[in-house]
Amino acid sequence: MMAQFHNDDLEYVVDDYYDVVDFEFDGPQVAPTHDFDSIDSDFEDDFDSGKAKSDTSALEARNGKDIQGIPWERLNFTRDKYRETRLKQYKNYENLSRSRQDLHKECLQVEKGKNFYDFQFNTRLVKSTIVHFQLRNLLWATSKHDVYLMQNYSVMHWSSLLRRGREVLNVAKPIAPTLKRSGLLAQSLSRVQISTMTVKGNLIVAGGFQGELICKYLNQPGVAFCTKITTDENAITNAVDIYHDHNGSMRIMTANNDALVRLFDAETFACLNRFSFDWSVNNTSVSPDGKLLAALGDSTECLIADANSGKVTGSLRGHLDYSFSSAWHPDGRILATGNQDTTCRLWDIRNLSKSLAILKGNMGAIRALRFTSDGRFLAMAEPADFVHIFDRESGYIKCQEIDLFGEIAGISFSPDTEALFVGVADRTYGSLLEFDRKHYNWYSNSIF
Repeated sequence: MMAQFHNDDLEYVVDDYYDVVDFEFDGPQVAPTHDFDSIDSDFEDDFDSGKAKSDTSALEARNGKDIQGIPWERLNFTRDKYRETRLKQYKNYENLSRSRQDLHKECLQVEKGKNFYDFQFNTRLVKSTIVHFQLRNLLWATSKHDVYLMQNYSVMHWSSLLRRGREVLNVAKPIAPTLKRSGLLAQSLSRVQISTMTVKGNLIVAGGFQGELICKYLNQPGVAFCTKITTDENAITNAVDIYHDHNGSMRIMTANNDALVRLFDAETFACLNRFSFDWSVNNTSVSPDGKLLAALGDSTECLIADANSGKVTGSLRGHLDYSFSSAWHPDGRILATGNQDTTCRLWDIRNLSKSLAILKGNMGAIRALRFTSDGRFLAMAEPADFVHIFDRESGYIKCQEIDLFGEIAGISFSPDTEALFVGVADRTYGSLLEFDRKHYNWYSNSIF
């Protein structure tokens, strides 16, 4: 999944006041050596992150407070100056150093400055942490009021209604599966470093840095099923997905660095199938009808396969580096793929010969992609600082740019499309940001 990676590849420009969580890697696939709980910051502000006063409301933001609570007025230079420096000096991680000189010419020229989602609230009572710098699917919303995110060794639930966080799952201590069935290869796990997760309905599925899989029902104590799905030394679980197959049955899919995609029954947790690829699989997503599988990984090529058999039926060519994210439009016709070449490509599944459009970020790889359930908007997250929201009705020309500081651990729209949540991982300013969908005609609609 990655070549040698050094700390300075992610260093911020000004470490003395605004620092990013640093990751210690020794070789290609080693987890962070530090204890999450020992992380502190070189810049201490006056806020106590354990108290609600560190939060920022929409009213406070309108009155001039920074949405992340960064006290720019006490710093040596302005937010604009720091942003300018960041854009110039940020180093995007690349696995393949191919020429990207002409890439920007192919990209869609978008109209920035739109405002589809308004800032609503930022809390530092819960804050995201990241185990692997290339994997950013660590935050999921199940409603406009319920969000799940990884914080250290815990899956945390945040209620935006109660503005309160609680621990849902702790994986630092030994966990044992409660479901006992003959032939089920379950096993106890301990001190799991969760690298990816997803939440659908009542089920949380998480993948670990050493090839672990954990499945928990939200309304039941304990963990229903957990195991190590691979003993390969390059075992990291890069992606997990919960979906309905073409018959309507709920399935779990995992993508691992051992170049295998595994299919599980979401009720019995039995492994139904394994699909083998020629490279480490970093991300998978299944089409809304449950028939097609998009598989992306350590290749410039992305593959389309039959979701039931794993048989490859098509390939997507155009990206210049490895891919780590994908999302299907709800109509099942458009697939978005995110790549370390700093672009997202949109593909019409009926004609895979060439991408429909190319969307570009500002600084880095496209690590996360999400469509709203109504298909109107596509959110695209870079590794740090920027989330872009594109309007499909405009042909992806109109764009809102959310500008913040910090590593982005995950993005998620609520199922009703009313909220967008962004998880930020940072020593001091790690937080959860909420944006609410703007309804331009709400007054006239309420009248009629």
